[in-house]
Amino acid sequence: MAARTRVNFVSRATSWDHPATSLYTDHYELTMLQAALHSGAAHRRSVFEAFARRLPDGRRYGVVGGTGRLLEGIADFRFGDAELEFLAKNKVVNPETLDYLANYKFSGDIWGYAEGDAYFPHSPILIVESTFAEACILETYILSVLNHDSAIASAASRMTSAAGNRPCIEMGSRRTQEESATAAARAAVIAGFASTSNLEAGRRYGIKTVGTAAHSFTLLHDTEREAFEAQIAAFGPGTSLLVDTYDVETAVRTAVELAGDKLGAVRLDSGDLVAQAQWVRQLLDDLGNVNTRIVVTSDLDEYAIAALQSAPVDSYGVGTSLVTGSGAPTASMVYKLVSRTNDAGEFISVAKAAKNKTSVGGRKYALRKLNERGKATQEVVGIGHRPEDDGNDRSLLQQFVKNGEVLPGWTGPEGVIRAKERHAASMAELPAVVNRLQRGEAAIPTVYEEN
Repeated sequence: MAARTRVNFVSRATSWDHPATSLYTDHYELTMLQAALHSGAAHRRSVFEAFARRLPDGRRYGVVGGTGRLLEGIADFRFGDAELEFLAKNKVVNPETLDYLANYKFSGDIWGYAEGDAYFPHSPILIVESTFAEACILETYILSVLNHDSAIASAASRMTSAAGNRPCIEMGSRRTQEESATAAARAAVIAGFASTSNLEAGRRYGIKTVGTAAHSFTLLHDTEREAFEAQIAAFGPGTSLLVDTYDVETAVRTAVELAGDKLGAVRLDSGDLVAQAQWVRQLLDDLGNVNTRIVVTSDLDEYAIAALQSAPVDSYGVGTSLVTGSGAPTASMVYKLVSRTNDAGEFISVAKAAKNKTSVGGRKYALRKLNERGKATQEVVGIGHRPEDDGNDRSLLQQFVKNGEVLPGWTGPEGVIRAKERHAASMAELPAVVNRLQRGEAAIPTVYEEN
């Protein structure tokens, strides 16, 4: 392949912390790029918007997840030697397009809802302002991150709402792909989960990690007593012991005998969890272990957690249902061109008109209307202008990227903390209907406001 303008491109090494993300995309993004470069329209200033036309069936709100991961990935959305060689070898694009990609670096602006915030149908969750060429090829990457992480965050939010003050532990790594597992752990913590079992999420994002033992550990030893003795010797009496490998009552009595009243917790992973938690709590209390906690796992979702509200449970471990979005594995977000410049350099609104897939043209501005008690009543979206603030309303769009540079505070561990705080504040701001698990309409309406 001819070097051409690529002679000045410095290929950079990648790592698991910051892998190149440029090929996490669809072939057709580069097809459009090449055709737009050919027509001369590639460098028109453009505004793209990511939004969801609807919430998952029966859901009352969604939670924005993945923004921090997305920003980290956009910073590394570059085409090095390996990526360019693949594209050239497979004739994905022509040499002129390869030359463009060799020097690609996003240089525009990105605005959006803060990660952890609630969203509703047609909320302008992410706004990308740049040239068509720069913004177009980000489509698949933006949607893959936002759709996955927002689905997980939305499910996690329903679970933590059902759990109330009882902490939830993310335990879904074995039920999804390895990178998705790390992303899911991050999204869950943003939406209120207290910790995760995923060590990579702990390393990357400073999230608290926890872990007990599996049934295999008990089965490894000749007796359950020997297994408990080994775990207590290794981690102290404050450890959590899995007590349902054989007989639960026998296991609880053995655990208390070995660890005394300092036993940290027992974990229940099967059977009728409500009834079992009640009599295990009574047994622990009768044995003098009033401070030993009960942790329940076993295919929990928000409905199972709600059913356990009356049981003496101290925390919930959630896996499969969480990492699959609890019935809604995608947030169904789309990424549409809503405005672009014409030949005179003036911005014009554009929109898709296909039946059931319409979009609303124009650059958007969003405001959450709040009443005198600080509760949300409407999502107001201004087209081409900022909606008027009554004085206690909240502007929703935050700037994440300016002139191609990611602004501080939105990524890494700091971004997770910020998003977690935003989620808690947003949930407190929404009407109480969001805490209901019954099917219903969006908690607040989205209203468009034109000039």
